[in-house]
Amino acid sequence: MKISEYIKSFTEFEKGLWLVSVLVITVSFFASGGGDYLSLTASLIGVTSLIFIARGYVFGQVLMVVFSVFYGIISLFFSYYGEMITYLGMTAPMAVMSIVSWVKHPYKKTKEVEIAKVTKGQILLMLLLTAAVTAVFYFVLKALGNASIVLSTISVTTSFIAAYLTFLRSEFYALGYAANDVVLIALWIIAALSDISCLPMVFCFVMFLFNDLYGFYSWRKMRKRQTAS
Repeated sequence: MKISEYIKSFTEFEKGLWLVSVLVITVSFFASGGGDYLSLTASLIGVTSLIFIARGYVFGQVLMVVFSVFYGIISLFFSYYGEMITYLGMTAPMAVMSIVSWVKHPYKKTKEVEIAKVTKGQILLMLLLTAAVTAVFYFVLKALGNASIVLSTISVTTSFIAAYLTFLRSEFYALGYAANDVVLIALWIIAALSDISCLPMVFCFVMFLFNDLYGFYSWRKMRKRQTAS
C-alpha cells in the first residue's frame, strides 16, 4: 500500500489529530527560538508514527524505529542516559521485533494487524522481565550519573511494558505508552526550566499522549470488529 493510500484510509478525525499534532509541535519549536532541528524532525516523525500505529499499520513501527534513533541521540545531549539507552537499546529493537510480528499476523490479508489476546503466562513473564529490567537500569543509570534518575527509571519501566505489549499485539500497548508520555512530559519540563529549547519536546510528548489515548480507543474498536467478523 502506498503512503497516499494509507492517508486515504484515515478518518477525518485522524487526519485532524495528526495535523493539530504537527502544528502544535512546529509552533512550539519556533516559539522557543528554534535551532535544534533534530528535535523537530524527531518529534514530527514520532507523532506521525503514532497515527499509523493507531490504525494497526506496520509502517508506523518502521517510523518508530527512526524516531527511537533520533530521540536517543537527543537524550544523550541532555544527559538523559536512561532515555538514550531505553530507546536505542530497547524501544528500537522491540519495534523491529514488532515489525516482524505484525507482518506475520495481518488481519485477513489486509494491512491491518490482527489484535491478539494476552495470556496469563505472558502477563506473568512481562511482570518478571519488567522488574528485572527496572532494577538493572536503576543501577546503571545511577552509575552513569543520569539526570532525574527516579523519573528516568520509571520511564524505563513504562517503556518496556509498552514495547512488550506492542510486540504481543495488545491494545493495552497504548496505555503503556500513555503512562510513559506522562513521565516524559515531566522529564522535559525539568529540562526546559534550564533550557527553553527543550520546550518543543514537552509539547511533543503532550501530543504523543493524546495520540496514544486515541490509539487505545482505535484498537478497542478494531478488536470488536475483528472479533465480530
